[in-house]
Amino acid sequence: MRRTSRDIRTANRYGVLRQIIAHSPVSRQELAAATGLSLATVANLVGELLALGLLTEVGFEDSAGGRPRGLVAVNTSGGALVGVDVAETYVHVELFDLALNVLARADEELRPGESGPDQVVGHIAAAVESVTGRAGNGAGAGAGRILGVGVSVPGQVDREGGVSVYAPNWDWHDVPLLSLLAGYLPHPLHLDNPLRACTVAELWFGAARDRGDAVVVNLGTGVGAGLALGGSLHRGVTNSAGEWGHTTLVLDGHPCHCGNRGCVETYVGAPGIMRRLRDLDPGSPLLRPGDQTATIAALARAAAEGDPVAVAAVRETARFLGAGIADLVNLLNPEVIVLSSWVASLLGEPLLTGVREVVARHALARPLAGTEIVLSPIPTNPVSLGAATFALEGFLASVGRRTPGPDAPPLLPGPAGGTDAAAR
Repeated sequence: MRRTSRDIRTANRYGVLRQIIAHSPVSRQELAAATGLSLATVANLVGELLALGLLTEVGFEDSAGGRPRGLVAVNTSGGALVGVDVAETYVHVELFDLALNVLARADEELRPGESGPDQVVGHIAAAVESVTGRAGNGAGAGAGRILGVGVSVPGQVDREGGVSVYAPNWDWHDVPLLSLLAGYLPHPLHLDNPLRACTVAELWFGAARDRGDAVVVNLGTGVGAGLALGGSLHRGVTNSAGEWGHTTLVLDGHPCHCGNRGCVETYVGAPGIMRRLRDLDPGSPLLRPGDQTATIAALARAAAEGDPVAVAAVRETARFLGAGIADLVNLLNPEVIVLSSWVASLLGEPLLTGVREVVARHALARPLAGTEIVLSPIPTNPVSLGAATFALEGFLASVGRRTPGPDAPPLLPGPAGGTDAAAR
């Protein structure tokens, strides 16, 4: 698609704000150097962000022989963002200030059989209402001005139309998710999936920050590989890049929800790990039928204590995961591969060590020499954090698109590439 001057200005505005969030307080000169934009362009963009209430002037710093440089910082009380992580077994929602500090959290469990669109939407709405209901009540001065809600759902999504195109673990096809949510939530809504959300979180705050090419491997119930190429999120032509979890790892292997057999996901996703544990010890006390999180947590604890069955299960998981990651190293030659999401967090260093050993045996020496494999350093939920940045991006894209009425909050627009629930 051809980019318009408006698209370019939106991207520049977003890039400048991203730098300020990461390095606040910062001067306009430093922003120009970091973004590659001219000082005049940066000054104009900073002026816009100040007028929107997203930034504040915070004083001056001495310069080498010139006038003192004015410093700007994020105005944390200028508004709030909501990030929603919808997984196959839970809904986790966080309320953020504009510096992306967590102000409030809420969780809803998705029990077996609760995967229908109306049921999932009900859980999302309840959790969002829980955190936004705390806005202004000890959650921060700006929390009452919700700039947007970013929603991450597993599978393939049409972010422009707000549609869950295909979620194999739920057998969803073309579910108009944001339109359904708009009936419950009076906020601008934005949709994407956890691959993109985790990758943006790592670009902003994690192991991919200041890296040119990175791969973020999302390990949960589902599995995928978010791509950051040239320092930017890579979506692909149909926003479907990164479906590495549905590449074939074992010919004629275990059946996958997507309809194929032997997919990466069936061997290293949480259900695949539970199957492996069952195969090793059908009566294992570590198994919690119907509870993936509890099973993986128990497995991690037992492996750390040296339980032979648990150690073998983690080692076999690392063997399959390492083989798949070796392909990513050879194919993409990234600077860093980040193991992210809740399964990676729970299994931790034993999984990482095993993966590194397997990748060293299977990847080509030259690309491997330039690739670091690490666990995500982000201490909070990376999916909800990344989803919040989609809401921020949508807000910035819609600046100036319409003029609010005299009683409306200043510049609270609907998104570009999302569903404007507030306008319904």
